Amino acid sequence: MISWLAIMALCAWCAALSFVDIAERRLPNVLTVCGGIAVLGYGFAVGRGGVALIGGLLLALLYLAVHVIAPTAMGAGDVKLALGLGAAAALGGPEVWVWAALLAPLGTALAGVFLMMRRGTVGRTVVPHGPFMCASTLIALAAR
Repeated sequence: MISWLAIMALCAWCAALSFVDIAERRLPNVLTVCGGIAVLGYGFAVGRGGVALIGGLLLALLYLAVHVIAPTAMGAGDVKLALGLGAAAALGGPEVWVWAALLAPLGTALAGVFLMMRRGTVGRTVVPHGPFMCASTLIALAAR
């Protein structure tokens, strides 16, 4: 079980990340790396560091694979963010991790389709993925 204080800190971190990603289309290292370290630190502090580390590494490796295969589809900031959010989701349990991992790309894809339909464009529509990563993790944790 994740404490309410930790959930509030996670929400604040996600809000800051989402704001920057929407405004600047980038996720700064100071937020992704420091937040990821904090989440992993919390996991170790509550005796679930191994779970947090495995969850974070698994999600980060999935994101890294996409980034390597299609660098324009996913930025390095998303890969770094996946470490912290994967760790947070893993602390909620395996089902939370799976839902968080699945909902993020689904949300980004739906937003992209919506924007293309709204704008009447068929070309490339850039949708920041970080806010959907954050939202999916928070939704999956809240639904637990």
